[in-house]
Amino acid sequence: MQRVFDGHNDALLRAGPDAFLAGRPDGHLDLPRARAGGLAGGIFAVFTPGEGDWEHPEPVAQPEAAAHSTRIAGRLQALERAGAVRIVRAAADLDAPGDALLAVLHLEGAEAIDPQLEALEHWHAAGLRSLGPVWSRPNAFGHGVPFRFPSSPDTGPGLTEAGVRLVRRCNELGIVVDVSHLNAAGFFDVARVSEAPLVASHSAVHALCPASRNLTDAQLDAIGASGGLVGIVFAAPFLRADGEDDADVPLAVVAAHARHVAERIGVEHVALGSDFDGATIPAQLGDAAGLPRLLDALRDAGFGADEVADVAFGNWRRVLAATL
Repeated sequence: MQRVFDGHNDALLRAGPDAFLAGRPDGHLDLPRARAGGLAGGIFAVFTPGEGDWEHPEPVAQPEAAAHSTRIAGRLQALERAGAVRIVRAAADLDAPGDALLAVLHLEGAEAIDPQLEALEHWHAAGLRSLGPVWSRPNAFGHGVPFRFPSSPDTGPGLTEAGVRLVRRCNELGIVVDVSHLNAAGFFDVARVSEAPLVASHSAVHALCPASRNLTDAQLDAIGASGGLVGIVFAAPFLRADGEDDADVPLAVVAAHARHVAERIGVEHVALGSDFDGATIPAQLGDAAGLPRLLDALRDAGFGADEVADVAFGNWRRVLAATL
């Protein structure tokens, strides 16, 4: 079975360690379904919910986010202690023997980090190797792109001075800077400041679905020029041309987004970034156990065997190693 590395999931927010290990009746990702679908690893997000609606989410205070994020990150530490996962701290961990699930610890929105970045040192020591400066709301580091359809991602100002410092320190520490929830100005600020490959861990193509969260061709070009990648998201409203939050999405549509990126900037910049347990997933896929069906859809879209292997695992392996 083809090994898969997935660029984004919210499983830690949905289930504690016991449910993740044993399997659960709802959601998209747990250990049994990961093994059934060939999922070898992924980026595990820690996210702090807040008030407001999807288009107008309200900011979250740093102390609240720090307390919540510490608790949720503890779930991943517990899974590592149980032997179910290996938290990826260095490039060598990506090639470690054994059947433990590879797990990159990710902060989805940096609200848990103080503007002086003192907490970033602690989080790095705890295993943090991926960070999105913002979720789709403003914080001390920048301005997230709100959920709008149809809409350009050009929705406001870019990184703050603290955001620029955050990107530079992440570069120094070997932490991936994820641009998926940044608006256009923030995206291009990261492109200007960062010395690492640009990573959009769970995004899709604006030319095929004009949602504010999706990447324009100009953004794709910048990702390609940096040697980075796009993890094609499985979230229905970012895949469908009508923007509807409806699971009736053929897997051929996911493959079409992957094909657009491949034709625009090269297949070496295409990967997967599901958003399992954080979005409406195509019914034809179902959950992590259905990943082989998605790989079949990529083959049906004209991706060769080596290209499918790169999209499924190799491209994430390359870009993570380059940063870590």
